[in-house]
Amino acid sequence: LYGYWRSSSSWRVRTKLTASNITYKTISKHLVKGEQKEGEYAANVNGMKQVPSLQFFDTKKNSTVTLTQSLAIIKFLASAYPGTLEPSDPVDVGFVEMISEIINSGIQPLQNFSTCKEITQGSNDAMNGREWGAGKIKVGLDEIERLVAARYEGGEAASNSDFCTGPGTSPTVADACLVPQLYNARRFNVNVEDYTTLMRVEKACKEHEWFKASHPDMQPDAVV
Repeated sequence: LYGYWRSSSSWRVRTKLTASNITYKTISKHLVKGEQKEGEYAANVNGMKQVPSLQFFDTKKNSTVTLTQSLAIIKFLASAYPGTLEPSDPVDVGFVEMISEIINSGIQPLQNFSTCKEITQGSNDAMNGREWGAGKIKVGLDEIERLVAARYEGGEAASNSDFCTGPGTSPTVADACLVPQLYNARRFNVNVEDYTTLMRVEKACKEHEWFKASHPDMQPDAVV
């Protein structure tokens, strides 16, 4: 797995790999230093010059396969190793994909390092890219709080099985996307404590072994 310890997209994939009990090797690409834009990686692994990228050997075709884009990687792993992070109820499936895409398409690209840097530099410092990114994070989290809170309207007491699909459930891809996004939000000084339902979900995730193992601070390239 090519990734970076603080990359939220890499974190999503790490959670799925951990949940599926798949042993993998981490190859770090330091995003701040621009390592994802250099050499063999940029030329032949990920032409988008992003992380994560997953490489594995396909025994049926006797060749090495490279997959990029976190949700595409997770869907592949779900097909190859089903049973973790994927709900069975069709309504839950749709809900999980909705939450995941709000984060994947509607928040994360608007607050990543390169976007914020280009906004600041492209405006000759007239705009602060990080402040702009923080605003986009808040818009997205406002909506996710509304959607997830609707699943907690029964007033059930908090427990260690409170996840995005509701109380007394199991972690899904939505949780694997949400937890890294909340981590990013704090780095952008967004006050996430106002999101009471999301804080409840995050607490349950933090106590779950899959999320403990995939946390950035636990990665071999972490700087803590």
